[in-house]
Amino acid sequence: MTQIIGYARVSSLSQNLDAQIDSLKKVGAERIFTDKISGTAKEREGWDELISYIRTGDMLVITELSRMSRSLAHLLEIVEELKKRQVQFRSLRENIDTSTATGRAFISIMGAVSQMELEIKKERAEAGRAAAKARGKSGGRPKTDPDKLEKARILYKNSANSAREVCELFGFSRRTLFSYMKRLKNP
Repeated sequence: MTQIIGYARVSSLSQNLDAQIDSLKKVGAERIFTDKISGTAKEREGWDELISYIRTGDMLVITELSRMSRSLAHLLEIVEELKKRQVQFRSLRENIDTSTATGRAFISIMGAVSQMELEIKKERAEAGRAAAKARGKSGGRPKTDPDKLEKARILYKNSANSAREVCELFGFSRRTLFSYMKRLKNP
């Protein structure tokens, strides 16, 4: 038997879930899971409980997409996971319902748009690297002058200065200094 499961989320403890809960109850949500945490948080207790609870044939209902996912890619991940588990999905504000052909088509279109966005980003990054290479730039961090590193090592070893003080003087991080010293020990 299909059970309607609701999910409501706000970003902070001071915000109120009442309007979302009322909307979810109005459409017949029998069980509602909630979170008061940023949508960007990887660990959301209410969401994790919902995922453990929901069963094949159930329908997950949210008031709007932003309550459930951090991004289009994340939304599509969730929808795919729900599809594998044979759970329907409905968003009230955007009027998306994967139990209908239109809702499934809309999600597919969103997936195509997401894939296109990823490919465009990749193409732009590659074009940027090619343009930099054409201008003689190699990418990555600039190399630290080996003479500076050796002088910093000598000062660090032969003075009362801390590694932080020495590195500030020479303009690089402690990690850079200690990596250099380690390479000298283990060539």
